[in-house]
Amino acid sequence: MASSALPRLPAREADSNKGDFGRALLVGGSRGMAGSIALSGMAALRGGAGLVQVAVPEDCQHLVASFEPSFMTAGLASDGQGRVTQAARATLADLLGPATVVACGPGLGRSDEITDLVGWLYGAVTQPAVFDADALNALAQRPDLLRSPGGPRILTPHPGEFQRLIGNPAPLPRDLSEREAQALAARCGVVIVLKGHRTLVTDGSRWIHNTTGNPGMATGGCGDVLTGLLTALLCQHLNGFDAAHLGTHVHGLAGDLAAEELGEVSLIAGDLVRFLPAAFRSL
Repeated sequence: MASSALPRLPAREADSNKGDFGRALLVGGSRGMAGSIALSGMAALRGGAGLVQVAVPEDCQHLVASFEPSFMTAGLASDGQGRVTQAARATLADLLGPATVVACGPGLGRSDEITDLVGWLYGAVTQPAVFDADALNALAQRPDLLRSPGGPRILTPHPGEFQRLIGNPAPLPRDLSEREAQALAARCGVVIVLKGHRTLVTDGSRWIHNTTGNPGMATGGCGDVLTGLLTALLCQHLNGFDAAHLGTHVHGLAGDLAAEELGEVSLIAGDLVRFLPAAFRSL
């Protein structure tokens, strides 16, 4: 069933405080990919989350903290290549307690320990969570886990990541990928955001195609911005499908507004963060 009405965030009461708008915990980053999770953190702030904490390998904590003073950082145990390790589980368990919503994946990198850690987060975290990028690649190594989420889940694969999630070795035509995405969402009880031109959002029974966005957004980091934005909308009490519906619309709209001013060729992911306020105002 197609869904058409664009969801809205609830109005902010005059006596609101930051606790009313959720605490986001974003897990990711690695040496050489610190910018990915920093973009997610900045987007979560601009998306309206009350508090944002970015958990990254100790190796790059100071660098991530330097991108934005408005989010908090936490250091996680890391290996010799600057990637998070299984030893980070105890720290993450402490950080998860006060979190309203969790996101995992941007810039995380790949290793056997990361695969195990992501699998634990997917199955153990009871809060709503967004899994993106290398977290999806980790889940593709453990497809048995997909049907056992610990709580509400949004998965945000691009076509290549989706191929790996469903174990398909060759690229699929878009229409077939969309049918497979709806089937996977229904089987696993998750929301899938299949990114691309006219991004598909589906929970298996409902679906929408996003109509905002432009080719200038085909550049590194734009998906990391979407991850942070979805996390923020979940923090503000939208359900997974509505957060994904509104989030993809606002994300693409920010890209359209950025392209109007900067052109498509020169658009970068940081411009989406900068234009999120205008995109929200235009609603």
